[in-house]
Amino acid sequence: MHLIFRTFLVWLRRNGPRLGIRDVARLPLRVMPTDLDILGHMNNGVYLSIMDLGRMDLFLRSGVWATMRRAGIRPVMANETITFRKSLLNLQRFVLETRIIGFDERAMYTEQRVVVDGEIYSRAIMRNRFIKVTGGTATIRELSDATGIDMSNSAPAEWIDRWAADVRLPSTGSPAPSVWEGSSDSPAPL
Repeated sequence: MHLIFRTFLVWLRRNGPRLGIRDVARLPLRVMPTDLDILGHMNNGVYLSIMDLGRMDLFLRSGVWATMRRAGIRPVMANETITFRKSLLNLQRFVLETRIIGFDERAMYTEQRVVVDGEIYSRAIMRNRFIKVTGGTATIRELSDATGIDMSNSAPAEWIDRWAADVRLPSTGSPAPSVWEGSSDSPAPL
């Protein structure tokens, strides 16, 4: 929870301007000294943590978070990919833009952008699954029924479908051995 204070501030925004679930959520932020790596720009891993805040902001201000919570459904990250274009520097202001870009039968797809003065500095595509607090995963149909949001006719772009299929790992009930092709080396203990 290295973003505990920013998480708290996003939570306070929950009563701010209402959003529709398909709206673009814009969260103004600033690079903090604790976000920097040894090169003096925002660390690549921090981008993904900050993007959690953008999805939280969208879910809270659209009312979907409260609805999912009552239904016993929680979002979890399944896949993510990010592209960096320009660096963010210490104390630099930026806006995190978050928008849902589609659904399939099992997941929700979100695009998030880090923007400075209207210019995209980085962009990420996220694939969220939904779990039930009682156990197991919730389908998009179950999520739609719980929230009252029509998620039909919202297929992600074809390239995103291919990406999701290409990076998918076996389900947790199936074996997933770590075997590197062409390698017989055993790791040496540290």
